[in-house]
Parts: sequence; structure tokens; C-alpha cells
Amino acid sequence: MTRLFAPFCAVLARHPSRSPLEILNDSILNADNRRLSENRQHRIEEESSVGKKTEALETGKWDGVYFGLMSGTSMDGVDGVAVQFTTGKPPVVLGEAHVSFSKGLRDALFELQSPGENEIEREALAANALATRYAVCCHELQSMSGYSASKVRAIGVHGQTVRHRPEKGYTRQINNPALLAEMTSIDVVADFRSRDVAAGGQGAPLVPAFHATVFGAPNETRVLCNLGGISNITILAASGEVRGFDCGPANALIDEWALRHTQRAYDDGGQFAAQGRISQPLLNALLDEPFFDLAPPKSTGRDLFNPAWMDTKLAAFAGLDPADVQATLTALTATTVAREIARHASDTRAVYVCGGGARNPVLMQMLQQALEDNAVPGVPVMTTEALGVPPQQVEALAFAWLAMRCVAREPGNLSAVTGAAGARVLGAIYPR
Repeated sequence: MTRLFAPFCAVLARHPSRSPLEILNDSILNADNRRLSENRQHRIEEESSVGKKTEALETGKWDGVYFGLMSGTSMDGVDGVAVQFTTGKPPVVLGEAHVSFSKGLRDALFELQSPGENEIEREALAANALATRYAVCCHELQSMSGYSASKVRAIGVHGQTVRHRPEKGYTRQINNPALLAEMTSIDVVADFRSRDVAAGGQGAPLVPAFHATVFGAPNETRVLCNLGGISNITILAASGEVRGFDCGPANALIDEWALRHTQRAYDDGGQFAAQGRISQPLLNALLDEPFFDLAPPKSTGRDLFNPAWMDTKLAAFAGLDPADVQATLTALTATTVAREIARHASDTRAVYVCGGGARNPVLMQMLQQALEDNAVPGVPVMTTEALGVPPQQVEALAFAWLAMRCVAREPGNLSAVTGAAGARVLGAIYPR
């Protein structure tokens, strides 16, 4: 593994002047390089023990072990899963991992959310740093699952969204999939959203097709709700129809306000929100946003729901206690999700939550109450654990599934969800 890093590090070393992001990039590379190299011998020893396990997987042409990597709009790190797909059987998770981003990398990613000086180079260096974190996550998955690189069919990696402007014909998830393929010796499938956008779609959400495959039930309407940086829902109708779209901000604004006032990257367990009271006047001001009234298909991101948007809304409420603001931002997420469920899936039997928000009991309770307030009474709100999949695994599992679909040259989108002209094979393959 050291040999794989050497050419890349040598290129960086030739630069006579070093920007802070370059130094960050080098430090991440060196630290991850050491970590990966220390375990190289362990992986070699595992090679001989996985052959028989792999033979049992090859029951279908595209069956096998895939890795899925997801770093979402919360930008706190990458979640990864190793999953076995076998024709005619449910997916089996073989291992999971989470690799955090350093503060320097998070700051660099946040800065790329808006135009700035030397943007192209800063993006490239951040992409290299991301790839090294993804490589560490893949190594962790190899160790946990017992599968060496040669036994993994492909890695499905989402990348990090820095711009999402489907109305202008583009979406940007930064990554260096070529470097990731070089560092892992595994096929990499990346850039899933661009093909849907090219076909006239929103490029998001892409997970409803996976949700339908894994979580659907005959004669019962279910709602899957992802509470990441942005909230989105998938409606699995009793009729078999599948719909899905973004609802609005979730942890993106909740985390931002918590960081400002508690110096913590997120509101742990909703404790900060629990100290405050919902301000109805502020909630009304926050809900005064045209996006919330748009009909699907629709998608959004930090291009709209960012600190500047929040600060503009808060300008008239400067005297409000910070805990009350936190409670109201949490209520905003619950309310916007509940209203969309009331509009489009009032017959749902249950709401199943995944993403970071599933670990916030205050948000979960507010969502339950918001459903009651919006004429969807008696509908239980629970995490996807109730369906057999831990909430932190769902998104990464979806991108492993999308990688499998790409390798098989099968469509991964649902045009009824994204608004694309039709079904499309999603992703670009970077061979090992």
C-alpha cells in the first residue's frame, strides 16, 4: 500500500509553496497511509481464508460482495457497509464502519459550498483527502467482513455534494474515484447522480428504488424517511407505486446552530433542543419558503438551506434564547416532513426513519407530534431497525446496491421519482 501512495505524495512534495489545504491533504494521506500499511500483512493472511466463502456467493452473474460508502450533507464522516448480494435473497450485511472527517477537511468541504478563490485546486485537493478517508473505510470493511480486495466486486461511493443545481443541468459530488481504485485495488463506481440529471431528472433522491426492493410490503403503505443533512421521504404505496423527494433541511441547520452555541458538531440526543421551547412566530418565518410548497419531483441541498438562509430568517428574532431557536429548527424539520406525508401518504401505516436524525429522540418525538397535528393520527414513528436494517446502514447499503446495478448494466433510478426522461444506468466505473 505504501508503494501506491508514493507517486501521489511525490507530486505534492514538488510544490514549493504550500497552502493550508495542501498541508491538510498531505497530513491525511500520511496518517492514513501508515494505518493502511500496518494492516497490510493482516489482509494477506486473510486471503487464504476467504476463497471458500466467496465460492458460495456466485449463484448469479452479478452476485457477490460490494462495499457502499456514503458521506452525506452533514459532512461529519463516511459510513460504509460490506454487503453480500445473492439473487433471490435479501442482502446480508457483512460489516460496517464509520470514518470521521478531521475538522480541517470538514472546514474545506464547507468552504466549497459557495464560490471562492482558487476553487478548482481546493476542490481537487479536498477530493484527494476524501479518497484517502474512503480508502481507510474500505480497509475497515475488509477487516470486518474477512474479504480481501480481489473478492470484492465493486465499491459504490457517493462522493461529497458541494453543489446541487439540477435546474441548471448539473450536480457536483467531489471525489477522486481513480485514486480510490488505485489505493484499494477494487473497482469503483461513482458519480451516480449526473446521468439522471443529464436525462432531465433531479438526480435525487436515488434511494427509493433500493427502498422498494428491501422495505416494500404488499397491500401496505410505508414511508421511509431519511433525516440526514437534508430530509427526504420515500413513499412505498400499497398499490406498488413508489414516490420520493426531498422535504427540506434536517441536521444541516440543527448541527450548525448547535455548533455555534455548544461548540459541539451536533445536538447530541437532542439535549440542546430539549432545553428550549418552540417559537411559533419563528417557525412560521422559517416555513415561509417557496420550496416547501413545490410539488414533487423536487430536490434541494445546502445551496438553499445553508447558514446564510438561516441567519436571514433569524434576523428578526435576535432576542430569542438559543435553546428556543434550536427547538424551533428541530420543529421545522419535523413539520416539513409531516406536511409532505399528510399531502402524499396520509394512508401510511408507519414511518421508518434512518440517517443521523434517527438518533435524536427529540426530533423523533416532534415528528410523531407533527403527524398528529397534520391529520395523520396514530401512525407510529420508528427507526428502520424495526425492518431489520440499522438506520446508519441504509444510505451506504443503497449505494452498494446502486453499484451492483451499474455493474449489471441495470437502471438505478426511478423516473417517476426524479423526473428523468426514463430509466438509466447510473454511475461511472473506475476499474481496479
